[in-house]
Amino acid sequence: MVKVRKDKNNIYTKLLKDKKGISPVITTVILVAVGIALAVAIGLWMSGLVATFTRFEKLEITSAYAVTNGTTKWSVYITAKNTGSADATITTIMLNGIPISGTSVVIITGTPPVSLPVGNQIRFLININTNAPWGSGTLTSGTTINVVLHSAAGKDYPASVTLP
Repeated sequence: MVKVRKDKNNIYTKLLKDKKGISPVITTVILVAVGIALAVAIGLWMSGLVATFTRFEKLEITSAYAVTNGTTKWSVYITAKNTGSADATITTIMLNGIPISGTSVVIITGTPPVSLPVGNQIRFLININTNAPWGSGTLTSGTTINVVLHSAAGKDYPASVTLP
């Protein structure tokens, strides 16, 4: 063990007297500032991860109506907008629960599968012959039909249209 003499000319005593530390208040402020900065950085990083894993599709049917197109058919117009945070793909259009593909109903515009980017909208035009057989009955004037847009994510987006 080394003994340090307490005289004023001792080099060890002079070195220790000249050193000054940081006050406890400043130390606390620095530690709190570093802690807040880390919390903000981790929070921003986590919100970026959450946004990546919580993307979703959401279609809104903005309009759905039918008009008579001459005396032999109806034209059904369906407009859908993707208001979600992920692109949507419409794979099937169904009328009264029956997929349109493989029937006498003709999709003029927007034939599935159709990709719909976020914020965009699409308009479907479907022509139906008057008095057309559909399911167990026929489609006649005054009949309400349910049009359903089915997406690749397995979601259904319905709209009801009354034939004029």
